[in-house]
Amino acid sequence: MTEENHCYENAIAERVNRVLKDEFYLDQTFDTVAHAKKATKSVINLYNQIRLHVSLNYKTTYMVYKLTA
Repeated sequence: MTEENHCYENAIAERVNRVLKDEFYLDQTFDTVAHAKKATKSVINLYNQIRLHVSLNYKTTYMVYKLTA
């Protein structure tokens, strides 16, 4: 995730990974790789288009992206 392999540059990615695991239970064991991929795709969609973020003034990441693009 980082260019220099410096742990502090990876903080944002680690934060997102923690949210995906803690809030959406992506740390579970899946029966198949296909099931894991489907669950991950679904959760990322929820995270970006449905989940409201306090740091974004209760907007979704998709809403903020559309406003700035």
